[in-house]
Amino acid sequence: MKFSVFLPTGFAGDLAGFTEPAAAADLLLELAVTAEESGYHGVWMPDHFQTIPPSASYVFESWSLLAALTGRTSRIRIGQLVSGNGYRNPALQAKIASTVDVLSKGRLTFGIGAGWYERDYEAFGYPFLPAPERLQQLREAVEVIKSLWTKDLTTYDGKYYRLVDAVNQPRGIQQPIPVMIAGGGEKVTLKIAAQYADLCNVMVSPADAERKFAILRDHATAAGRDVGEITRTVTTSCLITDTDEEAAAQLHPGMGAFYPGDFASYLLYGSLDTVRRRIEAYRAAGVQELIVGFHNSTDPEAIRLFAKEFVS
Repeated sequence: MKFSVFLPTGFAGDLAGFTEPAAAADLLLELAVTAEESGYHGVWMPDHFQTIPPSASYVFESWSLLAALTGRTSRIRIGQLVSGNGYRNPALQAKIASTVDVLSKGRLTFGIGAGWYERDYEAFGYPFLPAPERLQQLREAVEVIKSLWTKDLTTYDGKYYRLVDAVNQPRGIQQPIPVMIAGGGEKVTLKIAAQYADLCNVMVSPADAERKFAILRDHATAAGRDVGEITRTVTTSCLITDTDEEAAAQLHPGMGAFYPGDFASYLLYGSLDTVRRRIEAYRAAGVQELIVGFHNSTDPEAIRLFAKEFVS
């Protein structure tokens, strides 16, 4: 199982208290460099425009930050978990991703999802359609993007997107760029992932991950794909402390917006022994890449400590 780092962009209020934008940006770049030096497989970041809940704290635009990371790192894979499809026209999104893949010399994994944070849409003037329509948009967007990465000309006439003889050059270093689709919706999202994704991502317990991966397998079989072609990833959160009680005191109910169910029983919060046991549960559930966000998200030492214990 590979380990990657979920980098902050400010979305969770990580940059509250910063009054110098350049210092905040430098810190985020330093975290990525620390992850690379510590041996992690990749770094991932969220794609949002303002904090949750909204505040005046800094939040950096994620594709700009990814482009900056390409010049500060040389080995580690980079990507988003995940780009909100409704924020950018998919043809433009394909062009941006192609450019970042070239800048990184072929290290981008392109993450995309249907989008969920309604306040982003409202604040920045994007229509927030009902979930079934956003999922239809996601399907069309992935078709558009993959076409622009593989064909000389793309003409597309969908319900939501239309292209006429669109050219995308350079397409990127990777041919094509791998695609991650995130979300655990069992009837639609996992079906889209089974049809189009190179990686899928869920944010659930080991038991739920195992169940959702089984559903992914069934969808892949129905689509004529080998589920082994799709890398299974899970995002989690971590705080290593001397005792489990000390870590549990740092959990808060708001985390339930991201991690369903009894998240205190499966997040990587606790002593080294507890964290190790919970990592092994994910491994046993078939997780191939564990993406770890740290409770102390702006502290490079949290990245180093985890790597020392768990990243080979």
